[in-house]
Parts: sequence; structure tokens; C-alpha cells
Amino acid sequence: MVTTIQTYHVPVLLKESVDGLDIQADGVYVDVTFGGGGHSREILSRLGQGGRLYSFDQDADAERNIGEAFRGDPRFTFVRSNFRYLSNWMRYYGEEHIDGLLADLGVSSHHLDDEQRGFSFRFDAPLDMRMNKRAGMTAADIVNNYDEEPLASLFHLYGDMRNARRVAKAIVRQRAETPLLTTSQLMDCLGTVINREREKKELAKAFQALRIEVNHEMEALREMLHAAIRLLRPGGRLSVITYHSVEDRIVKNMLRTGNMEGKAEQDFFGRTTSPMQPLTNKVVVPDEQEQANNPRSRSAKLRIGIKQ
Repeated sequence: MVTTIQTYHVPVLLKESVDGLDIQADGVYVDVTFGGGGHSREILSRLGQGGRLYSFDQDADAERNIGEAFRGDPRFTFVRSNFRYLSNWMRYYGEEHIDGLLADLGVSSHHLDDEQRGFSFRFDAPLDMRMNKRAGMTAADIVNNYDEEPLASLFHLYGDMRNARRVAKAIVRQRAETPLLTTSQLMDCLGTVINREREKKELAKAFQALRIEVNHEMEALREMLHAAIRLLRPGGRLSVITYHSVEDRIVKNMLRTGNMEGKAEQDFFGRTTSPMQPLTNKVVVPDEQEQANNPRSRSAKLRIGIKQ
């Protein structure tokens, strides 16, 4: 049975990602991106009475989606925390090993639709972009305080922006006159250097880059994947949905070689050794119907791996 949560966030590649976990009825599973609860609900529907599910989310808004269906289920535990602390929390709950972990990376549709969080250029809002509103640094802090070179680097690395240097230069020039504190102020600034024919795509890239930097998403992903591989039992599964080339490369390298750099280690006999093995030669992508129904899914890529 596959269900969806429409009010907060529509889960991407729901069946494919949960199928990839090969759920065992009495297994221990982790959903590190609870969001609207869609993936967690599907995992729970496949667990027996002896199974356990730990779902992580650092956003208080996500915690409100638990509802009675989750709250009354003794198999379910919600962890309000960044998934980079996966290892610490599993130790806290006495779980030495897990049988599978699912991650749906990126920003949720709820965040993009929230006019007050500053994730989207569709609304005029404070430049915030924090997944965890208790955290410190905001997008406004970055655009007003980073030097030009680090700004250009983050737009190039996390936004795939070819004109990253021009964008950084425009921001530095503009903030010398007036601080950039809202999404509309940033859009007006970027409008002076981006291609009008590709305006929406370029703005989306810039906002994505800032969001990744604000939330330290790549560092958190690296820490989580290392912890997940240590925690997985032999035969345990990783099912990870990515939306950006940098995070996809990190996941791909981890599944193929067990390290972020993608450097395969060899034993004495020259045989490649890795704690993980990819189960999908090619990435799994949403079909045409899902892409039409859920625009967020269009850039999604699912990779599945097994612990050896």
C-alpha cells in the first residue's frame, strides 16, 4: 500500500525508494528526512510489530506532521535533530545496528510555499532559509558578510552558475550601498547580471546555493553517510534521493567506493574493496506522470546501495 501526504509535502519516488530498502518485518529503519511523513508512513506500513522506525527532522514545522497515526505507534520514534547526528542518536536509543536508511534530500515543497522562510523567490520575505529556525546563520548573513571570492565559489559549486563571479561582484557592489535583507532585494540585485530569458532558472540556482550554504547541507550529508555505513548490518540498504549534482556525486562515490572522493581501495591481490555495493547501475528517476504531478521530482535521482 502506497500513501501520500498532500498538505505539507508530496514524497518523491515513494514506492521506488521504500522498495529499495527491502523492508524486513522486524528490522530497524531510519528516515532521516521526515518532512510530511510520506516515506515514514510507507515504511511503517511494511513493518511488523517487532520493527522500529526512527525519523529525523530538524524543522519544528515537520514535527507537527506526526499526528496520532505516528504518535500512537510504539514502533515509531521522532528525533528532532539534524541527521548529521545520526550516530549519536542511535547510540542514545541503544541501536547498535540498523537494517536500512532512507534520505530524501533537498528542500521540501512546504518550505518553498512558506512565504516567511525566504526559501523561494516567489515571495518577498526576509532572507532566512534556515531549515532549523533555532540555528544562527541566515542567507542575509551570507550575502552581506561573505567576501567576494567565497560568494563566487558557493554560487559556482552549489548553484552550477556559470556567471558566479559576476553574481558575487554584483552582490558586493550592491550591499556597499544598501544591505540585502529580503528576497526581493536580492532578486533586484541579481536581475542586473543574469540572463532575462533564463531568469527563473538562474534565480532558482542562486537560492539553492544559498540554502545549501546556510544549512551546511553537504557537510551534514557526508557525516550522515559515514555514520549510516558504520551502522548498517551486512545486507542493510541505503536508499537516497538527490536533487543536485554535488550531493549526487557524494552519494554515488560512497556507494561505489565507501569514501567521498570515489577512490577505490584494493586488497593485497588487487581486488577492489568497499563496504557498500550499488544495487542500481543507473539512477532511478520519476516517470513522466510523477514529474507532471510533482514538479519538484523532475531533478530527482534515486540511488540504492547494500552493505557488504
